[in-house]
Amino acid sequence: MNKTVSKKKRSNASLDKRKARAGYIFVLPFILSFLIIYLPIIIDSITFTFNEIKVIPGGGFNLEFVGLANYQAALFQEAGFVPTLTEGIQQLVFDIPAIVIFSLFMAVLLNQKMVGRAAFRAIFFVPVILSTGIIESIDASNNVFMNYMNSEEAIETGAATGGATQIISAMDFEVLFENMKVGGELVDYVIGLINDIYNIVNRSGVQMLIFLAGLQSISPAIYESCQIDGATAWETFWKITLPMISPMILVNAIYTVIDSFTSESNSVMTYISGIYSTNDVVSGAMSWMYFLLVILIIGVVAGLLSAFVFYQKRD
Repeated sequence: MNKTVSKKKRSNASLDKRKARAGYIFVLPFILSFLIIYLPIIIDSITFTFNEIKVIPGGGFNLEFVGLANYQAALFQEAGFVPTLTEGIQQLVFDIPAIVIFSLFMAVLLNQKMVGRAAFRAIFFVPVILSTGIIESIDASNNVFMNYMNSEEAIETGAATGGATQIISAMDFEVLFENMKVGGELVDYVIGLINDIYNIVNRSGVQMLIFLAGLQSISPAIYESCQIDGATAWETFWKITLPMISPMILVNAIYTVIDSFTSESNSVMTYISGIYSTNDVVSGAMSWMYFLLVILIIGVVAGLLSAFVFYQKRD
């Protein structure tokens, strides 16, 4: 009996080793390309932020060490950086729960058995395809036009649309919640989310696919057991569905942070790109400060959600 158990343990251990080797082989191209191509670029980028570039008339350049001068210039001399950074981080914090909750809600709906389910899934993933390449550039141009149409200049010249891009107004929402004692900040936040629903849908396609994969990995036998025990759909969602897909919530939260960080429409990235044309080393310092802040946010999100993540043990 003991020999059989030990033999089974050895076979499981050897299988785990083969899986680990296969995983290392799979990520080996990325690791090699990172070490050979990207790591030297990252080191040079960090080095430049602590130096001032002196161009040599005959060609080339020299680096003059200035310490934290570029970081101080980014924080104290560039008046628009800190407000833009604060606004960008605040918007990032508000966007994470909105996108994750919306994508989870839509994934649960699209996972139901219904006629044309595949077509509905494709429809909700179309914005992800349309938000890349030339379509994204066209959409960005359209957003610039719409921002102008709602600006103070457009209002003064009579070109404004009269708020046509807004779905609801603060007055409509306050009337709805006038007897619920809801704070004004929460009302403004919900109004912003509803008026920004187009952007939320565009940024929720990948998250919906991840949630769908997680929902489909849950064994139907678990739901059958819940139905036999008389559990309602609400109880099943909170006791079974949500814990089982909690790892996907963590993954999607981190993905949303990274996706927002690398988006071309990100206000901080736009501001840093504008500074790059006039002072590349200061823009590099801004980029690394923003990068560290985003890493900190990812760490906080991962730390908070990891305490609630349920990992199913498979023997």
